[in-house]
Amino acid sequence: MQSDVITITMNSGSGIYYAYQHCDIMGKVVVWMLFIGSIITWTIMIEKGIALYKAKKATMLFIYLFRDKKYPLALWKKAEQVKCPVTKVYMKGAEDLLNFYEMPPEFAEFYGTSKHPVQKLTTAQIETIRSTLDRAVSDQILLMEDKLGVLATAVSASPFFGLFGTVWGITMAFAALAVQGRADMQALAPGVSGALITTIVGLLVAIPSLIGYNLITVTIRRITVSMDNFVEEFMAKVKLEQYEKGSE
Repeated sequence: MQSDVITITMNSGSGIYYAYQHCDIMGKVVVWMLFIGSIITWTIMIEKGIALYKAKKATMLFIYLFRDKKYPLALWKKAEQVKCPVTKVYMKGAEDLLNFYEMPPEFAEFYGTSKHPVQKLTTAQIETIRSTLDRAVSDQILLMEDKLGVLATAVSASPFFGLFGTVWGITMAFAALAVQGRADMQALAPGVSGALITTIVGLLVAIPSLIGYNLITVTIRRITVSMDNFVEEFMAKVKLEQYEKGSE
């Protein structure tokens, strides 16, 4: 049984090599274009996958720490150390708070204490903070989606490149058959096999790209939801401290 599997594998490999050998120039150009495209898409998928995995973990951790703090500015120093989408959103909102409070960043962690008691904000200032946070979320989404267009293009275009190579190869095979003046399988098989190899390569590029694209977009969507929820929590803390200031 094991020897049969090995034999099938060897035959498949030699069959693909045989098909590639019988490609014409156009077919080989398509195969190499798809091969280079595959390297590019796999590079993007690996880089994006690693970056988004780290970003997701850091985002969850930072949100957990943020929920334990009473005042939004309490995590300023931590946000400077942790680099992820939600910390960049936080920094934008915190910068607005520091500007409105006229407080240097090094004293952010002391906000709400006797050294730097809670200060009153106007309604316009609160709305400005929300707008800043919303813009920051949009900016982070654009950064996370960078290069996704390449994957989407690979998913949609690779099968068509492969199909083009196949149609071209079959056309050339039949044309050669007509020139030779004989119609038999032995004469037709090399050209057809060479033509079909481009479709195989096209699918080998498109299928992993589609899977990677879907996984990446799902992860981005989850991080985006986390950032949107974080904005609401950030603003809730700002409004709560303002309510406490007003009730004094």
